[in-house]
Amino acid sequence: MTTQTTTLTDRYVHAVLRSVPEDRRDDIGRELRASIADMVEARTDAGEPEADAERGVLTELGDPGLLAAQYADRPLHLIGPRYFLTYWRLLLRLLAWIPATVAVVVLTVSMIVEQDSAKAIGDGISAGFQVAFHILFWSTLTFAILERVDVDPGLPGWTVDSLPEAPEERQITLVDTVASVVFIGFFIVVLIGQNFRSWVQGPNGDDVAPLDPDLWSGWLPFLIGVLVVNIAVEVWKYRVGRWTWPLAGAMSAVSAAFALPIGWLAWNESLFNPAFVDAVGMSEKVLGYVNDGVAAGAVVIVLIEVADVVWKAHQAGSAPRGSTPIAA
Repeated sequence: MTTQTTTLTDRYVHAVLRSVPEDRRDDIGRELRASIADMVEARTDAGEPEADAERGVLTELGDPGLLAAQYADRPLHLIGPRYFLTYWRLLLRLLAWIPATVAVVVLTVSMIVEQDSAKAIGDGISAGFQVAFHILFWSTLTFAILERVDVDPGLPGWTVDSLPEAPEERQITLVDTVASVVFIGFFIVVLIGQNFRSWVQGPNGDDVAPLDPDLWSGWLPFLIGVLVVNIAVEVWKYRVGRWTWPLAGAMSAVSAAFALPIGWLAWNESLFNPAFVDAVGMSEKVLGYVNDGVAAGAVVIVLIEVADVVWKAHQAGSAPRGSTPIAA
């Protein structure tokens, strides 16, 4: 061999051996040199110049770091195919609801304690992102460690029983469900927050709540509870995936339980805060129109909601499985 060929071989073998365990370097070095020599000899026997043959063999072997990882049985990926699907599914499940739940809780608590809506929203968003980051970091770290230790974590393997049912086109989409839950959660925050922060100030400069504070003795907690139940029904609706009569009944009951009390309170002139009415300069005649409009609107909304869900349940019940469903 020429000096150039020997130098390339030595440099390549050295680059491989520095990344393998020390107690295996001699054996790996001898094996690698023998393999290179055999591959070079095969090329030279075919008529290729020796220098070109050596360079071609080393190029074919590739990055010495990758070859060293193969000799040392050391993964170069953070999470490999053995654990990746389990890691990905777990991550999606955790990120789907935990950050949002923490954000809503922190936002609500901050709204009550700080009485500053802008700060409360900032606290909620910040808490949600922090929780999402921690979930991502610690889940990734855990599975990266599992990838590198010779320990069986006891994770269940795949079996034929794990196969899902043949997919049907969903009537209830994830986007619609998330949008509904976010809107309901925002409305809960508004109901709570209006008692502490308002765009209307009284004569002494204090914020004046639009809704009658006396409602906190019964009706407002009830309405907030109905909204929480509404969130649960939305989740149930998504899990079912299609409209059913029990689901239509639950949606109708929730709509009526929220809208009709509001209409009844407006009809009895018990919905709005008298101090708020005075602060905005609303006359008794205008207030009467507003109350009548709210009461009538509540009844109309309930009728539309009930008719809508009943129609969807009827259509879903009459359509054969696997046919194109009516979108939610």
